[in-house]
Amino acid sequence: MAEDKSKRTRQPNGRSSIYLGKDGKWHGRVTVGIRDDGTPDRRHVERKTRAEVTAAVRDLERERDAKTIRKAGRPWTVKTWLTHWVENIAPLAVNENTMVGYGVAVRKHLIPALGAHRLDKLKPEHIEHFYGKMQANGRRAGTIHQIHRTFRTALNEAVRRGHLARNPVQLAKAPRLSEEEVEPYTVEEVQRLLRTADDRRNSARWAVALALGLRQGEALGLKWADVDLARGVLMVRRSRRRPRYAHGCGDTCGRKAGYCPQRQRTNPETADTKSRAGRRSVGLPAQLVDLLRTHQTKQAVERAGAGDDWTEEGWLFATSTGRGTSPRTDYDDWKELLSDAKVRDGRLHDARHTAATVLLILGVSERAVMGLMGWSTTAMAARYQHMVDSVRTDVARQVDGLIWKPDVDAPDDDDDGLSGTLVPAH
Repeated sequence: MAEDKSKRTRQPNGRSSIYLGKDGKWHGRVTVGIRDDGTPDRRHVERKTRAEVTAAVRDLERERDAKTIRKAGRPWTVKTWLTHWVENIAPLAVNENTMVGYGVAVRKHLIPALGAHRLDKLKPEHIEHFYGKMQANGRRAGTIHQIHRTFRTALNEAVRRGHLARNPVQLAKAPRLSEEEVEPYTVEEVQRLLRTADDRRNSARWAVALALGLRQGEALGLKWADVDLARGVLMVRRSRRRPRYAHGCGDTCGRKAGYCPQRQRTNPETADTKSRAGRRSVGLPAQLVDLLRTHQTKQAVERAGAGDDWTEEGWLFATSTGRGTSPRTDYDDWKELLSDAKVRDGRLHDARHTAATVLLILGVSERAVMGLMGWSTTAMAARYQHMVDSVRTDVARQVDGLIWKPDVDAPDDDDDGLSGTLVPAH
């Protein structure tokens, strides 16, 4: 007992201490901060020798001084942190559509694969092994990158709050994205799509997609009040959301919520665009102004023909009864248009890639393209810089009209290269 007392020297408040305990082991205590309740956060380590406990105390002091010490309390697992983050933290910062993507990445992929790891023990190699298994199972690199970005964001928040010293996702290598995953349509393909769309309802919808690069939700969220045809300006203010449903039957029908006979929609039809960059003014080429005027006239005729069945909601691209067009119907129309035009199959988002690439090829400044496309970072522009040779060649040959040839009767002294009707070259 006398030996224990001689080995233990009382230190001033807040100073680290090292002593030999009654159990025959060496102990160290280090004050690393303040707990949430205001009491000192004093950590304890024990080792067999004085030299070992001294080294452990020094390690704790270095972590404290570098502000990389893990917060007190029960250690987080990847599962508990991701669940907390996706349910309580992320919804405060992003919109509902983004939350849907976060939820899929977290619950379908990350938690089943990595959830049992202690958060502070997770290594880049664990993450890379998970990505490798996804690739072996046929997952696209783009899907893995989306999961990678979600995971990185979630763990960045853990670092910011002191639950994790360093984000292992920052060090992990995600699969390389091949350029083929972003393949814009050629000018000739765009021309065929526009010619085919000319005979369909809401034909201007596809000109807006291919010439302005609006996201699907942004295009379907447009109202006539957002368009000033006299000035040739369009305002992007809102986005139409894909519907989400809950059971209206008490989950007794045995189906997924979206197929429940009594399903109830749980999210609004539209929401404000997701960022300040997304809320933007877009200048309209003269041809597109003409096309929208024609579209306005056709819609007025359709409105008159529908009579009492028409519900006036002001949508630019409405259904035959005036309601807003659903993203699913819009997607099906796009696939049908590709088939009818005999143009290779592609995602609706490829139309957006096409508009961005054309702008960059024409030499429009990156900052201006960011404004037109609604990007918030220059990193997005880099994704479109691949510019396939076929598009580059077409633009060089048709730089005077690009997608639309000017009218043969247009006055020479007033031709700015974009005047004329929205009629593709044959």
